[in-house]
Amino acid sequence: MKKNSLHIMGVVVVLMIALGFGLGSCAQETTESNVIGISKIVSHPALDAVEQGIQDELAELGYDFRYDLQNANGEMTSAASIANKFRSDRVRIAIGIATPTSQALVNSIEDFPVIYSAVTDPVDAGLVDSFDRGRGNVTGVSDLTPVREQIEFLMSLKDIQSLGHVYSSGEANAVRLARLAREAAEDLGIRFVEATVTNSAEVRSAAQSIAGQVDGFYVSTDNTVVSALSALVDVANGAGIPVMSADPSSAEEIGVIAAWGFDYYNMGRATGRLVARVLEGEKPEDIPTVFMTDPQDIDLLINKDVAASLGLRFSEDIIAMAGSIVENGVVSRR
Repeated sequence: MKKNSLHIMGVVVVLMIALGFGLGSCAQETTESNVIGISKIVSHPALDAVEQGIQDELAELGYDFRYDLQNANGEMTSAASIANKFRSDRVRIAIGIATPTSQALVNSIEDFPVIYSAVTDPVDAGLVDSFDRGRGNVTGVSDLTPVREQIEFLMSLKDIQSLGHVYSSGEANAVRLARLAREAAEDLGIRFVEATVTNSAEVRSAAQSIAGQVDGFYVSTDNTVVSALSALVDVANGAGIPVMSADPSSAEEIGVIAAWGFDYYNMGRATGRLVARVLEGEKPEDIPTVFMTDPQDIDLLINKDVAASLGLRFSEDIIAMAGSIVENGVVSRR
């Protein structure tokens, strides 16, 4: 009886191998997963636009993937759990949107590609060693923003002697941008007044703590602060203080006086093109960090309603430069 059972089992194994159901085939099927995992640190218009742009670009290029879309809701423990999930599921490619989620993916995944997007300084964040090439299984797209020029733009609208800045002490990108803003303010001869937060619930009170000391607020591409931008703007507008933002995507329905920065949907499309390069066989370690340098990837939004409420006005030159204008509560794009 045992002999016959062993014989039958042997026949079944041979048939399974012949039909492609061997252990090696299963491992290969898992490696070539049809799922792309995308992890973002929070949900706000800019990061949501990156996520959508990735999917749209890959669809346009002819890829038919399923997507495991994850949101860490600003929690690093959640970002780590998502990274572990992608690793155990062996998604085809893991994509991190923003610095904290990208760091979590890089810390957890070594044996399949990790692509970062909307990361301010991937070298400073420890994702790669140089902008000139990737590292191992890692490469991606940076959203390093022109901090000094943004502050100078605000100064062109109003006499600014002291600049307020609220930022997240737990986001490497936010800390890096705060340093750049501090240095720019020093070079421009204005006082830099800062307040730090650890989560989005603290943004309102942080803004209130410094509103009486500043002539304007600068908001960087800090995910924690941008996700609570309306709270900061409420404080600033109530005190008659203009807010300059580095994120036009999040400013269309929130009363900042101006926002100058990247089109994050286009950044998602650029990330999708980078993912395609890896899918076609390029090694991540051979691909330098991608920077958004095309003029069409930059957008200037101005809000005439906010300017009027603050007793300020835009010059004709600024109006001509603007790609988006808010007037009478309506956003017009040019």
